[in-house]
Amino acid sequence: METLSWGPIIAGMVTQLMPVWIAMVATFALSITFKRKLGLYGKLFDSPIGMTGFALVLFWVLTAIMADLVITHDPIRDVISQMKNKVPGTALPDGDGRYAHYLLGGDILGRDVFSRMIMGAREVLKIAPAATLFAFMVGITLGLPAGYFGGTFDTVLSFIANLVLAFPVILLFYLLVTPEIVATGIPVYLAAVLFLFPIIFLTILWNSRFYVQPMKRNIYIALTLIIGFWLYSGLAFDADPLGLISMPSNILIVFVSVVFVNSPTVFRIVRGIVLDIKTRDYVAAGQTRGEGPWYIMLWEILPNARGPLIVDFCLRIGYTTILLGTLGFFGLGVSPESSNWGSTINDGRKLLSIYPHPALPPALALMTLVLGLNLLADGLREESLKD
Repeated sequence: METLSWGPIIAGMVTQLMPVWIAMVATFALSITFKRKLGLYGKLFDSPIGMTGFALVLFWVLTAIMADLVITHDPIRDVISQMKNKVPGTALPDGDGRYAHYLLGGDILGRDVFSRMIMGAREVLKIAPAATLFAFMVGITLGLPAGYFGGTFDTVLSFIANLVLAFPVILLFYLLVTPEIVATGIPVYLAAVLFLFPIIFLTILWNSRFYVQPMKRNIYIALTLIIGFWLYSGLAFDADPLGLISMPSNILIVFVSVVFVNSPTVFRIVRGIVLDIKTRDYVAAGQTRGEGPWYIMLWEILPNARGPLIVDFCLRIGYTTILLGTLGFFGLGVSPESSNWGSTINDGRKLLSIYPHPALPPALALMTLVLGLNLLADGLREESLKD
């Protein structure tokens, strides 16, 4: 069987990605149709920059979700020695399997580069958004009272945040996932502390909102505590009594490192926003009505800070994606056979001057995802300023 030219290679990739294209078209069609009813998300479709960024991000999110439908070969188990470093479009020696060609060639071990690039999106997107969300939970929970109350509490937290931020981020991230640090148990201790913040945040949220409705408040808080500590036991300590929730130790280390590194920056952003907003008239009106401080912080100040926080959330996912790629490149925090983009780039780097095809696709994938997140953040910023 002959090696494919670039025309059939591109056609083959477009065909394999057909479920993604269909889902993207459906999402855009529905979003544009009902954009006037979708708030800030709907306004995003009035911005060409925002739409472009959203399209890039949506492509990779859908690719990660539908990766099992898109890949042509198993990115880890299908190791064919005859396909080592083969150029894009090379046919398999025996012609059997799910697909007769390696669309983007083979890597240094004879695995399909196209399938590893596609599955790498899942490896990145199952960590970066969730870890960033946890970091925001920590930063918001601490930043709101620090900015609102000030005093010693603010001074101590600001000092700790500045202490962490004074350390080079990449180096700090690198140190947290090294085997020597892992052996001390520090990542597990950090997980035990950091994973409590979503529970604390939601408990305070329900209590402040429904404090005049004790029955509803108690139900919400009880559900939060039961579900929260169930997830907490499984994620932080791999001790889920039902055996349903767990996180591999290498993923836990990376996850906790991302949360720890990003939390101080989120804290400072939230604190700065609160210092500005708490002087507004509607905050003074809430205080005059006798509303509690946590109600004012969570239901008066936080909703009015959503624009900058949403923008920063998108940007921070991009930063986290780069950090994850850097870790994968150095072989830290991921299993050696992982299809993580960073480790795939590192594998291809070793023969880059001779065989560029194993390293370029994951590098371009990483670049387009981060570019999409940055453009999405710019579009959201542009539209939020119009409110």
